[in-house]
Amino acid sequence: MTTYFKNIYTALYTLFVGMKITFKHLFVPSVTIQYPEVKLPMADRIRNRLYVNMDDCIGCDQCARACPVSCISIETVKSMPTEDLGKTSQGKKKALWVTKFDIDIAKCCFCQLCVFPCPTECIYMTDAYEFSEFERSGLNYSFVTLNADEIAEKKSNFAKMEAEKAAAKAAPKPPKAEEPASKPAGDA
Repeated sequence: MTTYFKNIYTALYTLFVGMKITFKHLFVPSVTIQYPEVKLPMADRIRNRLYVNMDDCIGCDQCARACPVSCISIETVKSMPTEDLGKTSQGKKKALWVTKFDIDIAKCCFCQLCVFPCPTECIYMTDAYEFSEFERSGLNYSFVTLNADEIAEKKSNFAKMEAEKAAAKAAPKPPKAEEPASKPAGDA
């Protein structure tokens, strides 16, 4: 009979201990953050979505080579000698058209290894962390500033320039005019 009353006492004791915690939180104002309207401040060195400032990008491909998961793909085309692409904000002269600069955020491991080798500091991690998508293809970000027609034009101009160089190299050179033979210094 004593174990019966002991079990009842243990059950009531644990019930009141649990209810004590419940009642303690019942009368305290909640600290729930209403997420879409109120956002927590982010840490200074947070690593989230990548961003590329294409005005400063020189197409050096350093970031794509440093990426351990190959989520960055870059294609460039050499500019024509007559074209002036301008300079970066650090004063570095641009020589390549960047025709493709895509980042697949679905593959990205947010390691920030692509940021450090960039000589113009044009790629960096932002504090934007809300980038959920319904389709996986929505996580492919393209940073190219040229449209499809301009990309095709730059590629065809480069192909023409290369063809002209190859034709000039393959063309037979005119024979050099022979110089009159000079007399040896010892003959007089």
